[in-house]
Amino acid sequence: MRSQMNRLGVLATALLGPAKPVRVFFTVDLEQDCPPFLDTYRGVEEGLPRLLELLACEAVGATFFTTGEVARRYPGAVRALLGCGHELGCHGLTHRSFACMDRATARDEVRTASAILREFTAVASFRAPYLALPEAFLDLLEEAGYGVDCSQAKYKPSYYGPKRPTSLSRVAASITSSALRLPRWLREPWLRALRSPIILFVHPWELVDLRGARLRLDCRFNTGEVALDRIRSVIRFFKERGATFGRIGELACPRRMAA
Repeated sequence: MRSQMNRLGVLATALLGPAKPVRVFFTVDLEQDCPPFLDTYRGVEEGLPRLLELLACEAVGATFFTTGEVARRYPGAVRALLGCGHELGCHGLTHRSFACMDRATARDEVRTASAILREFTAVASFRAPYLALPEAFLDLLEEAGYGVDCSQAKYKPSYYGPKRPTSLSRVAASITSSALRLPRWLREPWLRALRSPIILFVHPWELVDLRGARLRLDCRFNTGEVALDRIRSVIRFFKERGATFGRIGELACPRRMAA
């Protein structure tokens, strides 16, 4: 049986060429706890150190899309993630939805958040809260000097709607964060179906036990220690398949980076 499978593999390679390496981008939304339902920051205080330790143990670099409000309140947390070699991205100022803003408010939100975050390091990647950015606001990101927008999700209907021309490189989240906390038998078939580049995202508050909180089920189930173990399992799932891990800034259009 094994020799037959090997022959099939050789035949598939001859017909289709060698399998393309899978590229995975592990991203983190660093924000208040489960917005808009909570206004606490246990994820930053308790979950982030555990996540940084996990990423260090797995030797995986990540992009941390951070709100300006978190950076103001917890500058030490931002310095810690940068000290671990991770990339800093912008996640807006207050985690308000851009879909609920007028243009002037959205411009101020982008500019203020960018200024706060760029006090720490260069920031070229952006993700809107709730993975929702009106197409009409793309030029605000261009004005602010961003090269990559990661505000879309392949599992949302809006991803398949009309798109405006932009100089930004646009990349979409491949799978919702709560799906990574599913049991292995549900999770792994979903992961196998994803196509490279694979954009994963999690929240540090998921590493805090919120199972007893009065929240939506997807925000509280399998949080805490279970979430930590399953995020580790997801990373190792892709490693076992030869995937390499990168940071979102690497996906910027070359011409944009040159500018």
